[in-house]
Amino acid sequence: MAATISFLSSPANVTAINTKAWTRRLKPSTLLFSKTTRRRRSFITSLNKEEENKKVERLWKWGCEKGGAVAPAVRAEMVETPHFGLGLVAKRSLSQNQVVLEVPKKLWINSDTVAASEIGRVCGGLKPWISVALFIITEEKKKNGSPWCPYLDILPQKLDSPLYWSEEELTEIQGTQLLSTTLGVKEYVQSEFSKVEEEIILPNKHLFPSMTVDDFLWAFGILRSRAFSQLRGKDLVLVPLADLINHSCNVNTEDVAWQIKGSGLFSRELVFSLRTPLPVNAGEQVFIQYDLKKSNAELALDYGFIEPNLGRDAYSLTLEIPESDPFFGDKLDIAESNGFGETAYFNLLLDCGLPEGMLPYLRLAALGGTDAFLLESIFRNTVWGHLELPVSQPNEEFICKAVADACRSALSLYRTTIEEDEELLKKGKLELRLEIAVGVRLGEKKVLNQILKTFEDRGKEVEGLEYYQERRLKDLGLVGEQGEIIFWES
Repeated sequence: MAATISFLSSPANVTAINTKAWTRRLKPSTLLFSKTTRRRRSFITSLNKEEENKKVERLWKWGCEKGGAVAPAVRAEMVETPHFGLGLVAKRSLSQNQVVLEVPKKLWINSDTVAASEIGRVCGGLKPWISVALFIITEEKKKNGSPWCPYLDILPQKLDSPLYWSEEELTEIQGTQLLSTTLGVKEYVQSEFSKVEEEIILPNKHLFPSMTVDDFLWAFGILRSRAFSQLRGKDLVLVPLADLINHSCNVNTEDVAWQIKGSGLFSRELVFSLRTPLPVNAGEQVFIQYDLKKSNAELALDYGFIEPNLGRDAYSLTLEIPESDPFFGDKLDIAESNGFGETAYFNLLLDCGLPEGMLPYLRLAALGGTDAFLLESIFRNTVWGHLELPVSQPNEEFICKAVADACRSALSLYRTTIEEDEELLKKGKLELRLEIAVGVRLGEKKVLNQILKTFEDRGKEVEGLEYYQERRLKDLGLVGEQGEIIFWES
């Protein structure tokens, strides 16, 4: 749930702030497949370890002996992550950027795989993620009858993303942006399932097993968590074996983890080449960094884990210029000329300053009254530069109050205080989902408090700030450096 600030009138006139709950607007092409997690989606909790080891052996034999994958330096094992799950362990000491696993294209699962399958003829016009989701559900239900069974057998049936939490568990993230985003994503997936069920599944019952929205949501989570960050959208690919690699917050680069390259005669065959970004000792687990840019809320949604790293705590502030604004057209033109739009989203991080462009956008959105002259066409090429500095005291007071009020409103929606959450974490031994909930809501509240303090402090300083008119008079030589009026004698 984000704080949305809508500027309904100018500060020089009657002013009002609309702070409202905001469900993050979903952009399916970007939200679906990004990557990060401490214990990868190969997470296993309740199955017998010996049985799982047999599955791992079967997977490795299927991939390496039959599929042509090459694993010169790693083996798959059950590992403590700290939770029980699968990972890749070094057979010997490895240097940085050393190839540990190569998976040929014939083992990948993507749109080409679907097209070549028995359901391919009816899935041609679907979004890549939907066709792949239908494929893995269909193959998974075949069990041993599927050639993909060794891979599908190791996919986790239980996922810890909030997408799969009970209503009671979701109350622990009440008031958070994570909750509103979770509900929005679930609604999106359910909507996509309803369409594909009506248009594809039901008219072709002979091709598809009994399939539910829960199956579809599970497949969505598998794709969301297991697809590598740059292999998404139209390029969505699942890479068996390679997707056993786990994430570590100690890896601070994404650059050298993997690449797709040619192999064989004339390099015509594509292989997915996995490398270790850090040196690894024999017997240790090999890790990569899934995505340095994701917040803890995004990590939780994608992978079902969070990090203790303060840099992962974030809050998204939404600013908008309403169409009812008498200067809407001019403001929108200026915003678009500077890379923004009618609505602007700013991600604020703990212990970091305000994002670039946030203050100018705030001042633009609140501009009105005697400051409206800056919206005239003569200033169009220079107005953004003026907005990077305080425009007038009423304008600055207005934006400080608007943001502070929005933060207070957002903070009032949480069920717990910062102190209560810190005490819970201090006690430790929380179940994974509760640990995620407490960590995310605590991080959001800390960032909100940081934003609140920033604008409260700024609001106390408005009388001592220098504004546009003073700067203009100084440029004309009519005011001295101390603000005194300069007179000339004739």
